[in-house]
Amino acid sequence: MILLKARLALELPPINRALARAVDTLPEPVRPVARHIFEAGGKRLRPLLTVLTARLLGYAAEDIYELAATMEMLHGATLLHDDVLDNALSRRGRPAAHTLFDVPTVILAGDALLAGANALVAGFGDPRLTRCFSEATSRTAAGEILEIASQGRVDLPAAEYQEVVRGKTAWLIRASCELGALRAGADAAAVAAAGAYGENLGMAFQLVDDALDFAPSSVTGKPTGGDVREGKLTPPLRLYRLSLNREERAAFDAAFSCGLMTEHDAEAIAGRIRDAAFDAQTRLDADAYLDAARAALDNLPHLPERDLMRQMADYVRDRKK
Repeated sequence: MILLKARLALELPPINRALARAVDTLPEPVRPVARHIFEAGGKRLRPLLTVLTARLLGYAAEDIYELAATMEMLHGATLLHDDVLDNALSRRGRPAAHTLFDVPTVILAGDALLAGANALVAGFGDPRLTRCFSEATSRTAAGEILEIASQGRVDLPAAEYQEVVRGKTAWLIRASCELGALRAGADAAAVAAAGAYGENLGMAFQLVDDALDFAPSSVTGKPTGGDVREGKLTPPLRLYRLSLNREERAAFDAAFSCGLMTEHDAEAIAGRIRDAAFDAQTRLDADAYLDAARAALDNLPHLPERDLMRQMADYVRDRKK
């Protein structure tokens, strides 16, 4: 993990510089909103994966940072839109953009961010890159639509929730790896292996995120039990619901379906989920995806970047926020 942190410290400055240059290409009214979302920080997981995959497959040119920045632009646009949809008040410890700028401005800025990223990808002159980016955009949007449609549903099948996760989280991480492989000129088998690694890593990332939603806010810095209030039947919450007796489950279903869960309800449910280790069980469920991600790496060259990407799987499994 020390090696991963050291490489991140090395790659983060050029990624952030490329991102700043990309923001400067946007129309002037869009830039303040874009800068607000990016200056809040973030893990830069997606652009880092683009860079690592490209380097792993032999691509040495510096323009990989420009390509990697487009993944963070797409991710940033989804965050802007998500915060409006969820009426979130904060993002990464700072006021959500729509609380500082008006809602229409933030929505349109997100649209412009997507368009700007697409233009930057198209500038590389490789239709495969443009196709990959476009599919990531549409798959992410589809996942968000599925999630909205599933809110408040206590009968949501586990398989349907997996499709939500695959769209709203995993596909963008998959595309980040595929972009790096495509830019490196890798063959179809290597591109597929990189994509499989990214998709499985993304599925696990979301499962761990679902578990972290029920951690104390003192640990994560985020409100506890947000998924309860937002009507999202994530795996820990599904396990909790199934543990209730008939009367308790009926009361839960009525409040959950109608969006009547309060902050007090969410705190209480989070405590019970931790006591029953349903959050820990969800982390264990993520291991199957992480094993698949590691297996996909075995089909890629055995170079230092592959070891770093394997460490990335360990980071996803163990992260605390």
